[in-house]
Amino acid sequence: MKQNISNIKRLSNPFAYVLSVCGFFVLLFMVIGSVYYATVAVDYHWRWFKVPQYFMYQPDITLYSEGFGEIESVSPNKDKFDVTVTTDAGERTYTVPKGSFDWTEGDLVSPGDMIATYEGDWQPGILAKGMWVTLKISFISTILGILLGIIGGVARVSDTPVLKWSSITYVEIIRGSPLLVQIMIFYFVLGTTMNKILLMNGIPKLDPEWYGIMALSVFTGAYVVEIVRAGIESIHPGQVEAARSSGMTYFQCMFHIILPQALRTILPPLAGQFINLIKDSSLLGMISIRELTKATREGITTSLQTFELWIVCAILYLMMTFTLSMCVQYLERRTATK
Repeated sequence: MKQNISNIKRLSNPFAYVLSVCGFFVLLFMVIGSVYYATVAVDYHWRWFKVPQYFMYQPDITLYSEGFGEIESVSPNKDKFDVTVTTDAGERTYTVPKGSFDWTEGDLVSPGDMIATYEGDWQPGILAKGMWVTLKISFISTILGILLGIIGGVARVSDTPVLKWSSITYVEIIRGSPLLVQIMIFYFVLGTTMNKILLMNGIPKLDPEWYGIMALSVFTGAYVVEIVRAGIESIHPGQVEAARSSGMTYFQCMFHIILPQALRTILPPLAGQFINLIKDSSLLGMISIRELTKATREGITTSLQTFELWIVCAILYLMMTFTLSMCVQYLERRTATK
């Protein structure tokens, strides 16, 4: 119905609609033109052609002799060759592509002589690896944050003091302190203690990524608690009374009656919170996690392509957050039709 009314309003004044569309594209071209002018005016040598190597690249591989000796044998192996080198350091066999070497059997080699040089297999670049780490951490933190938020939100509206007060304390402490401080506490305090306990029991210590996931999950969960609480309180109390009178327990009522209805209300703020979570993951570089922002800084350090890599980094974050926003809008439409 709303869509039909919107279409009627739009068609009732087509000239104003067309003028508005033209105004949007004029503004868009002005912004693009301003950005282009800034890139031309700045005294900087742009090297966009080097950016693709930070996503996929072929490493140059060079093999050297480890000592004095000779080429023992050169034999074909499918589409490659096995080059066996016997030196005073031992016998080594290298499987290398055709055309990557210029040796024959019996040739003498010395330490440092180049055995073969060739391009290796395609590998993900530093930005691709950083983006994957960001997506992985954000996905796991989102799931854990939702679980913490739902449990905390249900406890927040409970009449049981131990549940309600614990939830309030959790929310106030987490929301009242900076995320960076929480990450440091999780990594240096909780992480150090937990790793000592694990090593004492012969268990390998946890990867820093898991402490980053814990910090992001706990931080996000505190905000989700309030979002869930608001969604629950938007449902008429009479539904809770009806469910309880039919024999349902408090938690059965929440998870079967109230939360499914509250989902429609809490989806938009949840989307905003999880978009912030993706961007907040950039702070994990402080504890040596090579997520997208830290990978970008490392790329800039080695290449000095400051503007190009930061612009690409911003575009990658925009792609991730925009995709999440589209997925949430799709869920909103699906839930609205039910």
